[in-house]
Amino acid sequence: MNINHYFGGGVYAKETVIPAGQILVQHKHEHDHLSVLASGTVEMQIDGVKSRLQGPACITIKAGAHHGVRTLTDVAWYCIHATDCTDEDKVDELLVVAGDTNDMNAIIEAMR
Repeated sequence: MNINHYFGGGVYAKETVIPAGQILVQHKHEHDHLSVLASGTVEMQIDGVKSRLQGPACITIKAGAHHGVRTLTDVAWYCIHATDCTDEDKVDELLVVAGDTNDMNAIIEAMR
């Protein structure tokens, strides 16, 4: 995976380029945020509900929602958050709410 960080005007965008066949269990956040599938196709699961997305697509991930992605093709994915933090080494710590290990394992199993 290739990750790039972008900051501007109180907005943070995390770009992740992900090869096909990967299962990425994300996490949950205290605030709603946007996710943009710029290119490629994924199977996404949000709180147990699966959907198939083909880029370009933009969705809102609600606060507290566990979300995971299984890449069906190579993809370019962006997570977009409102934050004044501009330190790429600290921004994820500020935005991520660690999930319960059992919840994360359930998401992984459901996506297989």
